Amino acid sequence: MAAGLPRYSRMKRKLLIATDNFLPRWDGIARFLWEVIPSLMDEYEITVVAPRHKGEVANLPEIRMVWIGLLPFRIGDFIPARFAWKTISQEVDNADLVWIQTIGPIGSTAIRASHKKGKPLIAFAHSIEWELVPNALSSRYFRKKIAYHLTKRLAAGLYSKCHLIMVPTYEVIKKFEWAGIRTAHVLVHLGTNPEHFVPPSSKVQAKEELGINPSHTVIGYHGRLAREKDLYTLYRAFQRLLYSHKEVTLLIVGDGIEEQKRLFKDKPQIIYAGQQNDVVPYLQAMDIFVLPSLTETTSLSTLEAMSVGLACVVTKVGYVQKYIREKKNGLFFPKRNSLVLSLKLEWLLKDPFLRRRLGDEARKTVVEKFSWKTTVRRVKEVLGRF
Repeated sequence: MAAGLPRYSRMKRKLLIATDNFLPRWDGIARFLWEVIPSLMDEYEITVVAPRHKGEVANLPEIRMVWIGLLPFRIGDFIPARFAWKTISQEVDNADLVWIQTIGPIGSTAIRASHKKGKPLIAFAHSIEWELVPNALSSRYFRKKIAYHLTKRLAAGLYSKCHLIMVPTYEVIKKFEWAGIRTAHVLVHLGTNPEHFVPPSSKVQAKEELGINPSHTVIGYHGRLAREKDLYTLYRAFQRLLYSHKEVTLLIVGDGIEEQKRLFKDKPQIIYAGQQNDVVPYLQAMDIFVLPSLTETTSLSTLEAMSVGLACVVTKVGYVQKYIREKKNGLFFPKRNSLVLSLKLEWLLKDPFLRRRLGDEARKTVVEKFSWKTTVRRVKEVLGRF
């Protein structure tokens, strides 16, 4: 550059992130955005359109938040946002690139506005909506079936308007193709931060700091308390264990629907910790992690538990059935089968050496294959194409 000429920095592009799931409501999508957004700030001027859930919002500096009010009802543990066409349409007008995280009221409105205005539009498929919605309902079978087909049709129409879809697993790609969604896709595996989700230096101390008897073996779960997570199966399995095991505690971390919270509140040898901004101390106090879900894509909560070095007992859902290997770095049990779950848990209770071996291998799996650095690098690469 010639002497005396001013240096011009490259102007940041305006990225609009539209999501129906965000802080202070912690779930997999919120955790994903919490980890990814800071890495995008150097290249993008970021606006996030999100629902205004109750609670204190964690600070994400240098991003602009646009809050959308909520509707006065729930679908499972999910409270939908309002269809704010005018507000979202204006934000789409100001954006250079629109990145959708969900197809709820906010995501679907952003998709339609972006399609109408010809804006570059990318979606991240965090879940299979036509599997998620019916499992979240408490209605009868035929109503679940109607919800399945209606949601599938809606999702196909919305995703087909996108220019590109980021998908976390090959299984999602296949299910989208079976649903008739022909939009171009790119694989972006999710991961976790193994430098934050670390094993405790002292398991005894980790338990004592939470007021848990250190002589107890702690079985735990962290995540949303939703019907599709099937926590009834975990509860029933734990009740079976109490007949023959007295030095055991069940630790539940997360928030959700009242009927599921009532399962765990004020019950003997069960600690319901509610929603926590930092789940690491709670994971570190656990000895065994259980995922009883009926549907998942990647399950960040399982990867986080593995990163902390926990022996994991899980259902064969989504990508979980690929990265968990039976008796190598975890154990499987059939969906809705509390008897088999209780037998697997009893095996681990009686064999601390097996717990440690499975936990060590689980941590090794995450460190080698599921780092957030890889996820972030891939996201930036894909967004940079537009």
